[in-house]
Amino acid sequence: MEPIVENDYIEHDKPEEACGIVGLSAPGRDVSRLAFFSLFALQHRGQESAGIAVSDNGHLTVFKEMGLVSQVFKEETLRSLSGQAAIGHVRYSTTGSTRWCNAQPVCHIRNGHTVALAHNGNIVNTGELRGMLNGHDIKLTSTSDSELLAAIIATNPAEDIRDAVADVMPKIKGAFSVVLLSQGIVVGFRDPWGVRPLAVGRLEDGNYVLASESCGLDIVGAELVQEVAPGQMVVLTPGRMDVTQVIPPAKDQGFCIFEFIYFARPDSVIEGQTVSRMRNCMGEELAREFPVDADMVIPVPDTGTPAAIGFARASGIPYGEGLIKNRYVGRTFIQPDQDLRQHGVRVKLNPLAELIRGKRLVVVDDSIVRGNTTHKIVRMLFDAGAKEVHLRISSPPITHPCFYGIDTSTSTELIASEKSIDEIRKHVGATSLEYITLEGLQRAVGMPKERFCRACFTGKYPVDIPEDVKGSKHRFEQVEQGTAGEKKRRAKAKAAPDAGGNGGKAAPKRKTKKEPVA
Repeated sequence: MEPIVENDYIEHDKPEEACGIVGLSAPGRDVSRLAFFSLFALQHRGQESAGIAVSDNGHLTVFKEMGLVSQVFKEETLRSLSGQAAIGHVRYSTTGSTRWCNAQPVCHIRNGHTVALAHNGNIVNTGELRGMLNGHDIKLTSTSDSELLAAIIATNPAEDIRDAVADVMPKIKGAFSVVLLSQGIVVGFRDPWGVRPLAVGRLEDGNYVLASESCGLDIVGAELVQEVAPGQMVVLTPGRMDVTQVIPPAKDQGFCIFEFIYFARPDSVIEGQTVSRMRNCMGEELAREFPVDADMVIPVPDTGTPAAIGFARASGIPYGEGLIKNRYVGRTFIQPDQDLRQHGVRVKLNPLAELIRGKRLVVVDDSIVRGNTTHKIVRMLFDAGAKEVHLRISSPPITHPCFYGIDTSTSTELIASEKSIDEIRKHVGATSLEYITLEGLQRAVGMPKERFCRACFTGKYPVDIPEDVKGSKHRFEQVEQGTAGEKKRRAKAKAAPDAGGNGGKAAPKRKTKKEPVA
C-alpha cells in the first residue's frame, strides 16, 4: 500500500487548502495543454496530486498521479490526451488520505457513459448521501467525499446530465465548487453559500473556461467573464455558456474570507477585487491598529509580502526583505537526517543577516496555525542579530476548526484556541505579537461581514456541522483497503481503459492511470 504522507519534514504553520479545479470546452484546441497550464497557475491550491480527464468524441480518458503538475504531466502524456473538452484538478487532502485512489478527477459510470468529476471543498452531510446509494450497485473505490458526489450524480435517474446535476445540487450540504465532464459536456456548479471560488472566462475563439481563480484563466489567455454565483450551474458546450440559478443563494453567504487572507494568488480577482490590493489594506489596518517603533518592516515570504508592503506604507517604516525564500522547494518526500531536521525551516527560508543585524524588526505574516514554524523563524532572526522582533499577523487568531475545505478539523491543531495572544507571544519568542482585529479585517476587505464565512475566527458556521463530520479527515478510511486490495485495484486500473473507451488511442506509457470499469 502507498504510505499516507501528511506533511513534509518542515512543519507547516499555515492553513492548507483543499484544491484547484479547471474545466473547458474548446474543440480545435489542445484542451489537455490548456488544462495543464491552468492547473499550473492553480498549483498553490494543492500540491499532493494532479489529474486531467479529456473527452474525445464522447470517449473519456483520465490521467492522474501523485505529485506536482509539472511532475505528473510530460509532453508525451499531454499529446496522448487529445479531445474537445477537459477538466482538471490539483489536490490538497482535507477528506481522505494522501493516496493515489483519492486523486482526482474521480469517475463513475452513468447510463453507460463515464462521468468525471473534480471538486474543491468539503461535504458535511456525507452520511446522508451515502444512504442515498443504498440499493444501487455501485462501489466507492476511494475515501474522499468527492467520489461520493460523482456516485450520487451517476445514480440519479434523470436522462440528461444537466438535469441530474440540478436535481442533486439541493441535496448536497457543505462547500462545493465542482467541474464535471460527461459525453463532451462540461458542467460547473457552486454551493448556495459560495464558500469556495469558481470563475468563468472566454477564450479568443469564443469558447469558455472554468477555473477556481482568475489566474487560471489569465494563463491560457481567457478573459474573465464572471464568477459563478452561489447556487448556479454553468454548462459549457462548443462556443456556448449556459447559466442556470439552480438554488437561490443562501441568505447569509459564506465565502471563505481566508481566500483573501492567504489561499488565493495575489494576482487573482475575486468578488471584483484584486487580492493583492486587499492584502495591502490588511497591512495598513494592522499598522493603524497596532503601531510599533521599529527600523524595518519585513514579510514572511511570499504570502506575507502584500500585507508587509501595506504596513510599511501606512507606518512610514522602511520596507526590506530580511528573509529569502527558496522558491524551488515544494512538498518533499525526502527525509533529512536528524541534524538537518533541526535546520528544516532554512530549507525554505534564510535570513539576510547583514541587513537585519542590530535592527528592530516588524515581521508581517498572514496567519499562525500551530506556531511551530513561527517559533523557528523568530529564533532564526534573533540568531541572525535582530535586536527586536515584533510580529504582526494580517488575520485574526484562528480559534475554531474548519469543515469546509481547510485542513484544521480539530481545535487542538490551533494554538490560538488554547493560548492567549501573550501566551502565543511567549511560545514563539517574539518581542511583541498582535493580530489584526476582526473589525479591522472587515474594513480592509471593504465588504459586509454577512457575505463571508468567518467561522475559524468566531465559531459561527454558515452550514450546520453534523457530529460525525467533526474530527479527523480520515473518517472514511476503510480497513479493507489493505495492501493486497490496494495493489490489486491499482494493477487493474493500470491495465484497463476507462469506461467509455479511449478512442482506440495508445495509452501513455509512463505511470498511466485509468479509472477502472465500474
